[in-house]
Amino acid sequence: MAMPPVLDVARRHGIPLAVFWNQPATVLAAYYHYYHGHRETVASHASDPSHEVVLPGMEPLHIHSLPSFLVDAAHNKLSRLVVNGFQELFEFMDREKPKVLVNTLTGLEAATLTALQPYLQEVFAVGHMPPVSTKARIHMFQQDSKNYMEWLDTHGERSVVYISFGSVLTYSKRQIEEILHGMQECGRPYLWVVRKDGRDEELSYLVDNIDDHRGMVVEWCDQLDVLSHPSVGCFVTHCGWNSTLESLALGVPIVATPNWSDQPTIAHLVEEKWRTGTRMYRDDEGVIAGTELAKGVEFIMGNSMKAIEIRETANAFKHKIHEEAVKGETSKINLHSFAKTMIHSCKEIKIMSSYDK
Repeated sequence: MAMPPVLDVARRHGIPLAVFWNQPATVLAAYYHYYHGHRETVASHASDPSHEVVLPGMEPLHIHSLPSFLVDAAHNKLSRLVVNGFQELFEFMDREKPKVLVNTLTGLEAATLTALQPYLQEVFAVGHMPPVSTKARIHMFQQDSKNYMEWLDTHGERSVVYISFGSVLTYSKRQIEEILHGMQECGRPYLWVVRKDGRDEELSYLVDNIDDHRGMVVEWCDQLDVLSHPSVGCFVTHCGWNSTLESLALGVPIVATPNWSDQPTIAHLVEEKWRTGTRMYRDDEGVIAGTELAKGVEFIMGNSMKAIEIRETANAFKHKIHEEAVKGETSKINLHSFAKTMIHSCKEIKIMSSYDK
């Protein structure tokens, strides 16, 4: 989905091509309908976050819940690049009708997957895809040498706040300060991932000198191990799709802090559709205020009826996803069907090539 040049290579050599969509089916649907009759509607309301957009087969979405590149009123260079690149992809999909493999679960987005069928014809759920074995994991960054798992062992059940903005987003100095103040305000223990890449000298000094006995700051960690630990009570996340799937699969409630790309849509799904968390909003500088973060954490970790319902729902999703993963029926059938079709197509190409020779 992110490599348009592959389309030309496949076309030139007659190689069968499928699209692997590593975002929710809801985001796929939003992009599809944006390029098929709804571009002007979205663009004309891009500056109105409260405006609701109704797309075919989908529940209404506020402008601020659509993928950020589609509603960037400033039209920055990256947004233009993504919008133009995806337009090429969807033009190819219209023309060639490829199979579309979506890294999602039918149990999460059944209605959306069904609603896409008349438009994309062969769209399949093939998720979710986190590794089940420690040996199967490849880490993008070196894990911190601190004994964070032993540190988690020292805390009570569902007492620790886990904070990570993933492998791409970096923190500004102000955002570091706001998160620190927010966690000090709510007074709960926290495990916070702050990567070293992208830090300038001032930011490194600030992070390295955080003095708060309630928290542990690490450069990187094994997220699946952390989310599996019974002491973790909530996940403050940027709502990247992999992180969200992992949180859903392990039953950890979410404090969503989306920033860009598909993250606002995923945060909407978390809060409004699946009801496994709450969403925070960034200010005009793209920063989550510490006081707002503290409110979000306290809400999810608290004992209100709504917080209890969110925790129960998150736990229910954990069991639902586990059952679907163990049975593997839908995703397994879809993958087997895809593999057989591709093998058959490749054999046909090989035969035709031998005739040409």
